[in-house]
Parts: sequence; structure tokens; C-alpha cells
Amino acid sequence: MAGMFKSKSEQICRLLDAGAGIGSLSAAFLERWENGGFHFSRVELDTFEIDETLHQYLNRTLAEYSPHLNAVINVRPEDFVHAAVDSLRGSLFAKSLPEYTHAILNPPYKKIRSDSAHRTALRQVGIETVNLYSAFVALSLALLKNGGQLVAILPRSFCNGPYYRPFREFILKRAAIRHLHLFGSRNKAFKDDAVLQENIIILLERGGHQGKVKVTTSTDDGFSDIQTQQHPFDRIVLPDDPETFIHVPTSAGSDAIELPGSIHYSLEQIGIKVSTGPVVDFRLKEYLRDMPGPNTVPLLYPGHFNGRNIEWPKPGLKKPNAIQRNTATEKWLFPNGYYCVVRRFSSKEEKRRIVACVVRPDSFRNSTLLGLENHLNVFHEGKKGLPEKIAYGLATYLNTTAVDETFRRFSGHTQVNATDLRLIKYPSRETLSAMGKWAIQCIEPTQAIIDEQMERLRA
Repeated sequence: MAGMFKSKSEQICRLLDAGAGIGSLSAAFLERWENGGFHFSRVELDTFEIDETLHQYLNRTLAEYSPHLNAVINVRPEDFVHAAVDSLRGSLFAKSLPEYTHAILNPPYKKIRSDSAHRTALRQVGIETVNLYSAFVALSLALLKNGGQLVAILPRSFCNGPYYRPFREFILKRAAIRHLHLFGSRNKAFKDDAVLQENIIILLERGGHQGKVKVTTSTDDGFSDIQTQQHPFDRIVLPDDPETFIHVPTSAGSDAIELPGSIHYSLEQIGIKVSTGPVVDFRLKEYLRDMPGPNTVPLLYPGHFNGRNIEWPKPGLKKPNAIQRNTATEKWLFPNGYYCVVRRFSSKEEKRRIVACVVRPDSFRNSTLLGLENHLNVFHEGKKGLPEKIAYGLATYLNTTAVDETFRRFSGHTQVNATDLRLIKYPSRETLSAMGKWAIQCIEPTQAIIDEQMERLRA
């Protein structure tokens, strides 16, 4: 992280390390300076660490550098959020913070409640976000001088999803993305931590003109197999994306979904909707039934899907197989029909993130309604079923390697939300229908055979 900063001509470096811990990042920065990686004549370092039990270790770490370097080191025990907000607002009794030239961060990860003092303070300086890690980055960026640089290691969750859209807009409005580093394997890079999603390192330049973005990847924390590419910014944030998702390409060439031609339609343009399964089981607990019976309809969970097949009812699933049909539940049910469904969650060990299946009405001949549980994303037409060929065509397309790789470019999480699926580009309705006709006739399509269909779309 210390090595990602671009060396500039500043004589005085004002470095911010918010959430400094025991000072490892500051130490790495000072070590690079000591070894000639920077040409400052002086460094003024502010470290913020609210955990007093860490102060002795933080002081010990940084004490190694101050005797022989022209460095002024301040360990500040304040709450960084409130200190930064007060300084940015110019509060009368607040201690003003300098315009920093550099910031290096491993910020804390903790959700911010909507009614918390932190959330109220952040809104006073135009920052709307849901987690301390994004709050720390936004505030640090706001405290940088024009041309200042920020390097931070973050959970990749900010790259997509509606909750972090204001944060993405905040940083993209104020800074240029210069460098992104992605770890190819969370198990190797963060083997000592229970990491459920990928981490990413980002270099931002305050007020910089956005040009190409350097993207590096490595499989572990040793960086022994680092790979480097340059990408135009319109591969990082797609120009027509209203959600401003941040993509991280892992190959130099365009993937199938970026190519012009047959894959450029939104779901809205082809008349299809995708929604989260409407049955939230804990809210309708009194109406759930282990097995079907009088006045019940099928209730489908991800566990009922096995490849192209549906196993229902499924004894021993540890989930209900049916839901009672009555005035309290009927508004949450879908008419029996053809649907394409995608699981919202996968385990981090699974090879694929997007796994699509088809619900067939003949699997539930005795029922006119279906319950689709909240852990499924459901493709439908106005809360009604799809034409058979369209359902199979969608499932085939979503199960291609290209779609899975596209999803991984903007999401490092194991969760697939309906918003994510809306932002993927799709073939035309006619093309999906043709793919569906092929899929219906193909008894056991392998991944290689499915991917051949994508190659035909590219031709």
C-alpha cells in the first residue's frame, strides 16, 4: 500500500492514518521515505486511534522513525469521524486539521445506524453512507488537498449495490481512481480472518483528471505473482450505468458481455422483470407447513433446486415445503408458470456465483399458485410466468461463464441481488427464445456446451 503512492515534488508531506491500530501502515510509509522512495524534507503525521489499549504499541512502532527522520508524529485519541466533521465544518471550538497531502487507511468495519451520532455528523458534511469504513474514506478524501493521494484497503462491497451508491458518487465526484488491486483468493490473502467477501486496495487522487486505471491482481499477500493491466475508465465505471458500479476487469480483453451486437438490452427493454422472492418465511411463520396438505401451495427454497431439476417436496430439507393459502399469504404468491430463478447466496467455495434454474408448471400440476422464498431472485413478467422458451433462454444465458465473470467484475460478495441482475446486459427477446428452444432439446448441457452458445452470440 505504501508503494502505491506516486512520488511527487512536495517538500512537506502531511500524512493521515485514520484508524491507525498499532501503526503498521504509517510505519510502511515512513520506511519507504527512509529508503528514498519519497523526496520529502519533512513529514507531519497524524494518526487517529480511539482504542487506548493500542496507544502504547502505536507509540512504540512510530518511535523507531522519529529520532533519525525529520518527522513530527501526533497520536490522536479522538473519534476520527467527529474530529474530521468538526474540522470540515469549521466548528468554532474544534481543532482544525491540516490539508493532508497523503492518507493511508485500513479503516474499521462497522455498520452505522441511521439514528446514530455518527450518521448525523456525516450528513452535516454531505456524506451519506452505511458503514464506518466508507465514512473514514470519504472524510479522509475530503480532508486532502487538491492533488492529494489516498490509499485504502476496503471490503469490496462498496463497488456495487444501492446502499453504497451515495459513497461511490461522493468519491467519483471528487477524485480520480488511479489504481485498483484485487486479491485473487481471499483464502490465501486473508487466511487468518473469516472474510466473507474480497478486499480491494484503491488509490485515489483528489481532484485528479480521470484517465486510464491501473489494475493489479495477486493470489496472495506475498504479491509474488502480481499481474498488471491498464484499462480505460469506461471499463471501470460503465458510462450508461445509473448505479455507478465499480468494475474490476481481470483480463486485458473485452469479455463477451462488453462486446457490441447482440448483447446490449436491459431487462426493461425486453419486457422482463426480476424481483427478490416475496415470501419472507419468518414473517409468515404461522402459515408454513413442513409438507403439502389441504389448502397449501408449494413453497420453493434454493435447496429445492438441483441443477436443472426441482426436487419437491423434499423431506429432510429442514425448510418448509408448503405455505398455507389464505387472505394473509395470497398477495405474496405467484401464479404457477415458467420462471427463471437465481439463488441470492452461494458459499465462498463455490465456483459460480450466478446459478440459474427453471421453474416448470408441470412440476406442480395440482397447484395454481407458488410460493417463492426470499433467498431466490425471480425473473417474471408482471408477477406472472414467462414463456417457456424465454425462461430456458434466460437460464442458459445466466449460466454462461461470461455472465459469471461479468458479475465478479463488480461484486466480490457471495450475494447476488436483483439490482445486480438488472444491470447485466441481455440478448434480445428473440435470441433468448432461440437459446431456450435449444436448451429444451438439449438433455444434459455441460458448461462447455452452454458457453458455445455464448460464442455464437459473439460471432
